[in-house]
Amino acid sequence: MPFIFKELEISGLIVIEPKIFPDKRGFFMESYKESEFIKNGIEKKFIQDNLSKSSKGILRGLHFQNNPKAQGKLIQVVLGRVWDVAVDLREESSTYLKWIGIELNDTEKKMFYIPPGFAHGFVALSDEVLFQYKCTNEYDMISERGIRWDDPDIGITWPVKDPLVSDRDKELPLIREIS
Repeated sequence: MPFIFKELEISGLIVIEPKIFPDKRGFFMESYKESEFIKNGIEKKFIQDNLSKSSKGILRGLHFQNNPKAQGKLIQVVLGRVWDVAVDLREESSTYLKWIGIELNDTEKKMFYIPPGFAHGFVALSDEVLFQYKCTNEYDMISERGIRWDDPDIGITWPVKDPLVSDRDKELPLIREIS
């Protein structure tokens, strides 16, 4: 099996560890195999791929899209290290507004699956980060939403003091302003 799938404490969040085949030339790995993902409960089709570049201390998020354009994401760091966060926004969930943060890096090459119904953000921990993710829905400006990264009602413990946040992300509402 080319992957190990590990379910996290919040239902739907999964860390995927790929099998890496190193040799003197570098390495080879599968980063996605539909049949394996379906067999392990990730049945959504991925229809858009995104790539972003960030520098150390840059924080992006917390972003999501409303239904019917909600996105699931399969996240992987191609270069560098990030601390990646998913916040449960499923109001019917017993873990509503709970969050999980994990480190993703280019050494371990772990991936993080975040299903629709979660807000997502990350902070760059290395000087340079290339961050790649597959989405289960296309970007839709009308459905796009966000929550402030430092919302006290969510209480994320970010590993960086004074991150660099875009003006747009600084202006995102608190969860109590949109609930």
